[in-house]
Amino acid sequence: MSSIPNDLDSAMTGWRRHLHANPELSLHEKNTASFVAARLAELGIPHVGGVGGHGVVATLHRPGGAGSVGLRADMDALPIEEATGAPWASTRKGVMHACGHDGHTVSLLGAAALLAADPGWKGTVHFIFQPAEEGGGGARAMLADGLFHRFPMERIFGWHNWPGLAAGTVQVHPGPVMAGGTRLEITLDGQAVHAAMPHLGRDPMLAAGHLLIALQAIVSRALDPLDAAVITITMIEGGTAWNQIPHRAVLRGTMRHHRATVADVMEAEVRRIADGVGAAYAMAVTADMRRGAAITANHEAEGALAFAAALALGQPARRDLPPSMAAEDFGWYLQERPGAYAWIGNGPGGTGRELHDPGYDFNDAILPVAARWFAETARRALG
Repeated sequence: MSSIPNDLDSAMTGWRRHLHANPELSLHEKNTASFVAARLAELGIPHVGGVGGHGVVATLHRPGGAGSVGLRADMDALPIEEATGAPWASTRKGVMHACGHDGHTVSLLGAAALLAADPGWKGTVHFIFQPAEEGGGGARAMLADGLFHRFPMERIFGWHNWPGLAAGTVQVHPGPVMAGGTRLEITLDGQAVHAAMPHLGRDPMLAAGHLLIALQAIVSRALDPLDAAVITITMIEGGTAWNQIPHRAVLRGTMRHHRATVADVMEAEVRRIADGVGAAYAMAVTADMRRGAAITANHEAEGALAFAAALALGQPARRDLPPSMAAEDFGWYLQERPGAYAWIGNGPGGTGRELHDPGYDFNDAILPVAARWFAETARRALG
């Protein structure tokens, strides 16, 4: 028997702050999944756990309709030390919900509560609580575990909070929303030697420096200026002693794109430059690239539906913002089913408020907006 909270908005705030205080990294969302399952049980909604890892899928069915729709939220946190100072700040050192997945998860629980209490729709709604969005392959793991076969759905929808967009404003892009992403790791194997005698070895640190600079020419010189692309090196590892040239240096980073053909060119150029630096400095240089998030691009009809749902709720709605170079693995779902991915404004951006910032926190005031948008989108998709 369902138990819908009398004050759902307050309940969602409490749920969100609990999840924020207890974040879990990609592939480790066991307790988060248990929390989600417990709330679904309280709502009387059937659900299945262990889908693609720690994924949870809940299902509501109303007889009289053959349509089906999926609503998806992500659950994982990031390896970032929190600096918000909030009473509900992370209790786990070095782990925090710096991207708002705690709010996404709770908004989907809220939508489930709203639809469970509403007898005025027909068909099937699947609520997809996805693990491991932050580079852990969660979407593909759920797909490989038979998501669309075990839980048939004709369309799928999701959303992300967006700092810098007025709180509660819904932005639905007419095409690309988020970039495709490729993880990059380049290993340079030289020859270790005393730092005072560099001529007796092969310095991978020097080669890594030149490689880092050369990679930046790919976007500016190998790609059409009208194509959006980013190459960013975020980690450099090498050395254990201040007076030794190490044997190995490793560069790690990410590449982003809005067209698959651009990704092909970028990968080919990385390998060409890596080979050239290896030849120039007489050492082995190996480039390993793994494509992660697929390009997230809205389907036309589903984008229009998601936009109409926002307007029907009386929310400010836009379609004019440019896409982001951030990546989101929701794109893998859109390769197999039509759907749309929206942004909902989190309020002012800036220092301490942007995604992946140690000072970031999800805006609880938009939880009712997101939950109601999810629910209205589902009703319209089934209509």
